[in-house]
Amino acid sequence: MFYVYIIYSKTFDVYYKGFSEDVAQRLLYHNENRSRYTSNKGSWELVYSKAFETKKEALIEELRLKKLNRKSLEALIQDKE
Repeated sequence: MFYVYIIYSKTFDVYYKGFSEDVAQRLLYHNENRSRYTSNKGSWELVYSKAFETKKEALIEELRLKKLNRKSLEALIQDKE
């Protein structure tokens, strides 16, 4: 399976959208400051994830998420809860 995910930093009040085959491992990677964009931006929490059968589907969805504005992202996250 392939996953698209959104993580959130309360410290910086920012969302990050990404793609991974292992969301738990990727979240750990972000929290260990091993990602250039997310390093030193505080503790990250997973707020959204969605599974896809193919890598292509997941990458298309990741691109769509990256184009969404903050209001749309937050609506998507609320709908998922």
